Amino acid sequence: MAEKRILLAHGAGGRLMRDLIGGVFFPRLGGEVLTRGEDAAVLEKADGRQWAFTTDAFVVTPLFFPGGDIGRLAVFGTVNDLAAMGAKPRFLSLAMVLEEGLDLGVLERVTDSVARAAEEAEVQVVCGDTKVVERGAADGIYLCTAGLGLIEGEPASPARVQAGDAVLISGTVGDHEMAVLLAREGLPFEAELESDCAPLAGLVAAVRGEVEVHAMRDPTRGGLGAVLNEIAEQAGLQIEIDERAVPVAPAVAQVCEVLGFDLLYLANEGKMGFFVPAAQAARAVEIMRAHPLGKSAAIVGRVVEGRAGRVVLNTVVGGRRILDLPLGEQLPRIC
Repeated sequence: MAEKRILLAHGAGGRLMRDLIGGVFFPRLGGEVLTRGEDAAVLEKADGRQWAFTTDAFVVTPLFFPGGDIGRLAVFGTVNDLAAMGAKPRFLSLAMVLEEGLDLGVLERVTDSVARAAEEAEVQVVCGDTKVVERGAADGIYLCTAGLGLIEGEPASPARVQAGDAVLISGTVGDHEMAVLLAREGLPFEAELESDCAPLAGLVAAVRGEVEVHAMRDPTRGGLGAVLNEIAEQAGLQIEIDERAVPVAPAVAQVCEVLGFDLLYLANEGKMGFFVPAAQAARAVEIMRAHPLGKSAAIVGRVVEGRAGRVVLNTVVGGRRILDLPLGEQLPRIC
């Protein structure tokens, strides 16, 4: 039998990553908390307060791109995972893996960006670590973060999703991955694209302040398609999405059409998916559109009884197709 090896696709948020987690990590490390597969672990203190705890690693090429950089990715990616559990982010750790020969000015620029992003997200970086590896052993710099946030109210969870819930997205999809693609490849498109890197805790708090939110997830690697499959499987229900309802910037749609990318699998770094009771969906959209980070919010689908774990896409041409987990990633090293 051929020896199995790790591929880039194993880190892409699709089917291969799910197989890796389920086949290697969960059997060896998994307890009740880890195997829930949430964006963050929910930890309860003796006083009854609940905290969300999460960790992330970040790699991106190039390190700096329109609308963001690896420093903003690290901070916002972690605080958004906490926000997806209904937590207010409070503290971060930061570990840096630096490649020998890295320009000190690049390190200072990234560190300044981390500091500004932490201030914007209202979190403190309270501890960290630094390692240096040999030249050629890294892409300049890798960042690893862990975050801690206090959960306000009942934690959001796929276990709370119910048939009849509406599926919402806080804005246009695919902005981040397309911005990184154009910056990396220097493709001759006239469109000017920027990453959507942003901290979402404020937007989440605004919605949860008035609306019953059952579950949330930020569609990063694997995009909206991967997130919907994860929620459908964890909730044991079917999700139906209307392709026409998914918001997309014209420039992103143009690049996708020319290059053949499926925008539903494109990574985002400043969008949140919400599952809320259908009767409250319109109010949730209204709240998001009044927020600077939710101006393109939309209701994109619904949860139904159907087949557990299945996602169905109602296409723009009037057909229906299964929206499966992607095998890997359309573009590697994006977050």
